[in-house]
Amino acid sequence: MSSPAERSTGTVYQQVQASPEFRAFRSRLRRYVFPMTAIFLAWYLAFIGLASYAPEFMSIRVSGTITVGLLIGLGQFVSTFLITTLYVRFADREIDGPAAELRERVEEARA
Repeated sequence: MSSPAERSTGTVYQQVQASPEFRAFRSRLRRYVFPMTAIFLAWYLAFIGLASYAPEFMSIRVSGTITVGLLIGLGQFVSTFLITTLYVRFADREIDGPAAELRERVEEARA
């Protein structure tokens, strides 16, 4: 069993996790990741739902052999690349700096 002093301070990882900087970091990350994940899943499930329950709609020809289903399916790839690009920009702007600071804090405390 640990002493009261050890419980109050904890390991360096527990100290960082309890810090306001880490909480702000996690909050910022969650505010981006959860909505983006929900949007992508809704878009993907809409595609699956349309393919399953509205085949007539999905088979509408737009031009030649190009159908609505094909366009929506290709849109899945486009949206994946778009989400990835947006996340990389977000991470560069909002995540990488604070993560590096927290990592340095842990490394300094461990040394």
